[in-house]
Amino acid sequence: MEFHEKYFDVLQNLEFAIIQVFKAHPALIDHDVINALEALASFFIAEKNNRPPRNFILSNNAVEIFDNVKDVCLWRLGRSAPITIDQPVAPTPLSLDEIINCIKKIHSSAKWWNKERGRQGYLQFVSQFIK
Repeated sequence: MEFHEKYFDVLQNLEFAIIQVFKAHPALIDHDVINALEALASFFIAEKNNRPPRNFILSNNAVEIFDNVKDVCLWRLGRSAPITIDQPVAPTPLSLDEIINCIKKIHSSAKWWNKERGRQGYLQFVSQFIK
């Protein structure tokens, strides 16, 4: 089974959190997403290695993405209550490595779509599938 098939629901949860920020801020650009995901991966890698997280200078939009996606990650790690009332049962908790790999997968996708389609290439692509 391919990575994106095994973690489809997790990737979808994380991308939903990103698209919520895009809906609130239509001028959002892929680089805000890319920077937020890089900072978030670094945050969880630091936790895994029991060291303080690196400081990143993020735009306001990137901070909002960071916070939204981090909330979803904490929920998927089993550290917080369901994010919405629509989630009556928490999913099986993931490991830090699984969350980090999911963040990296979306980061890679965002970079690829940005390169292929420009400033909002990733956001425009993903928003087709997330309502």
